[in-house]
Amino acid sequence: MTIGEAIRAAAERLELHHVSNARLTAELLLADALSVEREYLYAHDDRELRDGESQALEDRIYDRVSGVPLQYIIGRQEFYGRYFRVTPAVLIPRPETEYIVEAVLERVDPGNQHAGPMRILDVGTGSGCIGVTLALELADTRVFATDISEEALLVARQNAAILGADVGFSCMDVLDAISGLFDFIVCNPPYVRRDDVSRLQREVRDHEPHVALFSPEDELAIYRRLIQGSEDLLQAGGRLIVEVGFGMDQRVLALFGEKWKTLPAKTDLQGIPRTVIADLR
Repeated sequence: MTIGEAIRAAAERLELHHVSNARLTAELLLADALSVEREYLYAHDDRELRDGESQALEDRIYDRVSGVPLQYIIGRQEFYGRYFRVTPAVLIPRPETEYIVEAVLERVDPGNQHAGPMRILDVGTGSGCIGVTLALELADTRVFATDISEEALLVARQNAAILGADVGFSCMDVLDAISGLFDFIVCNPPYVRRDDVSRLQREVRDHEPHVALFSPEDELAIYRRLIQGSEDLLQAGGRLIVEVGFGMDQRVLALFGEKWKTLPAKTDLQGIPRTVIADLR
């Protein structure tokens, strides 16, 4: 079977199992099986697959039709123009989380007139996509990242090393063991209610880490901890930026007291508020 034939056959099988973007998925699975980029497939579509390569593709197709997310199979996901390594130990980075990065960059003076290195804390870093991106986008900045999962921190450290980002990592629950003062604290906390588990896609429900996905019984508890802890950890005028789930923005904004000035939430392309922003007075 040639590369071109393998792609067509794989796409047909994926479509049969109602996998979205079947052709693109087939190409990505085959490129991963061959350890090449997609462009190689177009230039060599008449190359015959070896037995081991055919089996490698078959294994990947089986995983995908079984519900394993494509990103876990190929081991990477794009975020803010860079590829991040992902494993089942971390959430797959989503486009809406890029709004956190944008909210930080919009506040920073392009000339970086900040007195001394700026300090940013990324809480619940997961793959490290937020913290690593900010470290690479902002000069003269010290980024620190935390997570409750050692397995997630291993992935985040690998991403920082691969992409050449200087980020300090620590294992802790929310802000329980951090000290110092920061200019920004950012977080994409677990906010999906366990009551909503049946509404989730199979790929998310069965394969992404529940510790990073589902909120505690009180879905606002982590937000309260972030706000309270940030009052002691942010410089005056520092900013807390958090992602929120659908319909949560007003409830989260109501948690901020007189010490805070809340700003308009950033919305996604559908106009849904995704990012709550507040400055410490």
